[in-house]
Amino acid sequence: MPTTWWWIAFNAMVLALLAIDLGVFNRKAHAVTVREALGWSAVWISLAIGFGLWIGSSMGRQSMLEFYAGYLVEQALSVDNLFVFILIFGYFRIPAELQHRVLFWGIIGALFMRGAMIGAGAVLIAQFHWIIYLFGAFLVFTGAKMAFGGESEIEPESNPVIRLVRRFLPITTKFHGEHFFVREVIDGKAAKLVATPLFVVLALVETTDVVFAVDSIPAIFGVTRNPFLVYTSNVFAILGLRSMYFVLAGVIGKFHLLKYGLALVLTFVGMKMLLSEIWPLGIGLSLGVVGTLLVGSVLLSLVIKPKESTERDVATRDAP
Repeated sequence: MPTTWWWIAFNAMVLALLAIDLGVFNRKAHAVTVREALGWSAVWISLAIGFGLWIGSSMGRQSMLEFYAGYLVEQALSVDNLFVFILIFGYFRIPAELQHRVLFWGIIGALFMRGAMIGAGAVLIAQFHWIIYLFGAFLVFTGAKMAFGGESEIEPESNPVIRLVRRFLPITTKFHGEHFFVREVIDGKAAKLVATPLFVVLALVETTDVVFAVDSIPAIFGVTRNPFLVYTSNVFAILGLRSMYFVLAGVIGKFHLLKYGLALVLTFVGMKMLLSEIWPLGIGLSLGVVGTLLVGSVLLSLVIKPKESTERDVATRDAP
């Protein structure tokens, strides 16, 4: 079983990696290229694979498979975050060279918030075992809503977080490089501390992550009840989210069937939790099902054109 030192060592390793990332490789703000993002994606995935192998040697094969299943589920569900990040960055016209900084500090906040949520979930499951069925029912409902709920419009300007920031802090309309706060003269008075648009976007990214964590954390508890495996798989998936954003930002719209794959993953994990006492599934089978659903939805997206695209092609072909 993981000891306190394992938790300390893991978090120290993550902080060291983030310090190297920001302090060495990304000291200067720059637009992240697809090639660079692919390289970093390979680094984070390799680290996750290596950590999983270490889990296998330290805690056994079952724990290793649980870690990989949790990592795969969280990585897949994080794709939904990317859609929202693209929308937010586009809405506020965040320069390409500043997007990495927002995502970096967003991840720092996500590590703390998700750690607290995972700790609370572990305590609830340990004290009230029946809550696992509540989690399962919630995931099935969320999966059905994702599949049949249609596309919902997201309006960043109406987000209550923005209203909250504006209530307590004046906000400048100008970007000031990488700064989240600056001192600015307002109405000829003494310089006051004001938030830049970059801070507003950071607040939106943080709250968006919390909303998505409400789905993803119960889903990972569906494949492992070990808090250490839930947390570490979650962290590795979040660490790779930034580079994944820059890799997929331009092509993510092509995977129009992926949401159905994610919906089936949530439904499958939810049913697994609901039937855990009657029909327990091995972690190897669960990992295979999740992987098949995700890969299948991506491949089908590439083969089957979206309905709108098909109708447009027909109209173009029939035009005189």
